[in-house]
Amino acid sequence: MKTSLNTSLLILVLNFFAGSASSQVLSNQIDAIFTSLKSSNAPGAAVLVVRNGRAVFRRGYGVTDLRTLHKIDAHTNFRLASFTKQFTAACIMLLARDGKLHYDDHFTDFFPDFPAYGRSITVRNLLNHTSGLPDYEDILMKQYEGTPPEKVPQILDAGVLKLLGAQTSGKFPAGSKWEYSNSGYAALAMIVEKVSGKPFGQFLQERIFTPLGMKHTLAYEKGKNEVPHRAYGYTKQDDGFHETDQSPTSAVLGDGGIYSSLDDLAKWDRALRDHKLLSEAEMQPALTAASPTDGPAKNPEGKTVSYGFGWFLDPYAGHRRMSHYGETVGFRTNIQRFPDDNLTIIVLANRADADPQALAVKVAELYLDVAGSSNKQNWP
Repeated sequence: MKTSLNTSLLILVLNFFAGSASSQVLSNQIDAIFTSLKSSNAPGAAVLVVRNGRAVFRRGYGVTDLRTLHKIDAHTNFRLASFTKQFTAACIMLLARDGKLHYDDHFTDFFPDFPAYGRSITVRNLLNHTSGLPDYEDILMKQYEGTPPEKVPQILDAGVLKLLGAQTSGKFPAGSKWEYSNSGYAALAMIVEKVSGKPFGQFLQERIFTPLGMKHTLAYEKGKNEVPHRAYGYTKQDDGFHETDQSPTSAVLGDGGIYSSLDDLAKWDRALRDHKLLSEAEMQPALTAASPTDGPAKNPEGKTVSYGFGWFLDPYAGHRRMSHYGETVGFRTNIQRFPDDNLTIIVLANRADADPQALAVKVAELYLDVAGSSNKQNWP
């Protein structure tokens, strides 16, 4: 009896150390993926892996800026760029839940003076990139043709609405095609303001960030607030890294103006997993792919795309996935969520030469292989 008990204890001890060794190896495997970003004097990235509701990897690489050389960590706030869109979509979904708008309401229901081409554009079209709105970036830069970007005044969401209101037609009939649209998400921010009667940034704070305890996340508005633990964006050139933190479109909030950190985004991921803001049923429209009337949604390269409300929904290696990238001057970001695998990877970078999308997928493959994944696919 005593021998049997000792044998059982020995097996438990061996299993414990085997498990610990396995976890350590996996941590080293993740770390190896980001070797090129390790530095004490160059911009880098922050990486979070959440598995089964627990942060199993949280690490910073490089520095927040080249002036202070502060190390990037879990508190560092990065500009999310288009990663922001899922928060903008959530604002609209909260207003829909409140009964203050409907997904099939038309743009001109909120802005009656908008040109006639807005009458056929619905809130749903704006959310899933089937609105056909012109690109405000192209319109803006044509107005300042020949002017260096750093000399072009920054535009705000209200300015985007004004630019769009000066156009006479969209790029295609609403609902007929899919085309990624920053204009649509700036327009959604203006709808939030019109319906709620509050500035977009305030609505975000009151309905999303504060309830979830995301204490250091904000929609950055120069002169009105400051980003704590801020990372600055950089671009690598022949003579080294140059700060490229702001552009003419950096002040637009709805399409990409949020700053956040790994710590706060872990809370966002938990809220999505536990349905703290929106119930599972209320989230379903966000997880329903757009179906353009002219045929399947496709990206500029002709590849089929699956997009809901602020989320790409293309599966990876047979695994259900919610994902989004962010790309703006000096910053690259990415989130990969695999709901059925209880796996989330977030990579935030303050250097334009980084590829968080590819890096995050490499991390995901480590876990999906453990889960028995096969027949890997190319990233959409």
